[in-house]
Amino acid sequence: MPEDLREVAAARLPAMRPVDDWLRVDDAYSAQLALKADLIADRRDSVIAVCDGAGAALDELLGHVVDHLPDGFAVSGEMVTRPDGVTVAIDRGDPLLTLSQIVQEDLCILQKQGDEHVLTAALLCFPSSWTLAQKIGKPLGAIHVPVAEYDDNIARRVQRLFDGVQVGRPLWRANFLRYDEAALHQPRREDDPRPVGGPDAQFERSERQTVLRLPQTASVVFSIHVSVVAL
Repeated sequence: MPEDLREVAAARLPAMRPVDDWLRVDDAYSAQLALKADLIADRRDSVIAVCDGAGAALDELLGHVVDHLPDGFAVSGEMVTRPDGVTVAIDRGDPLLTLSQIVQEDLCILQKQGDEHVLTAALLCFPSSWTLAQKIGKPLGAIHVPVAEYDDNIARRVQRLFDGVQVGRPLWRANFLRYDEAALHQPRREDDPRPVGGPDAQFERSERQTVLRLPQTASVVFSIHVSVVAL
C-alpha cells in the first residue's frame, strides 16, 4: 500500500491537495483491467451509466486521458499500447468502454446543474460499498447518503471545491478502510450499509481520489484508483 495514501487519508475531509500524476499505474494494472473487462461483459449496466447531455463531456474526457497518459503508454493514431503490451483501439463511440481498457481508475463525470454538481456519467467497476444505479443522475449531497460524517458543513465545502477546481490544477485525497473481503467489486445499497471492518479485518482498502476540471465543457472528473492489500 503506497505510504502517501495512508498519510493523506488521515487528514480531515475534504482535505484535497495538488497532484501531478492524476493517473497512476501500479503492479495490479493488468489484473484490474482484466477484471474490469469481465465485469463489463457480464453486467455492463451495473458498472457503466450515462445520462442524456453527458456526451460532450465524455468525448472530452476520452481525449484528455489519451493526451495525458503517464509513462509506459504509447499512442499511435487511434491505437493505445498499454504498459503491459496490450494494444487497445480507441472507440470514440463508446468512451467509457475504451477508458476501461486503458486506465485502472474508475471515472465519474459531474456537471453543474443549479447549485450542485450532478453525476451524469460514470465507469464504476470497483465501488467501495455503493451502487451506480442509486447514484447516477443525483447531486453531490444525495450521492453521499448515507455517509455519516458527510454533514451539511462538509457538503458545502465539497461543493465549493467542485466549483473552484481549476483547469490544469487537479487535486487529490485518499481514504483508508478495513475490509473483511479482498474483492474489488463491492457494491452495496444505501439501505444495506457495510459493517465497519474491525481489528480482525484481513484487508486494507484505499481509494486514491482525484478531481480535475475539463477545459472545454467545464465538467468535473472524479477518478478513483483502488488499492487492496492483505494485512
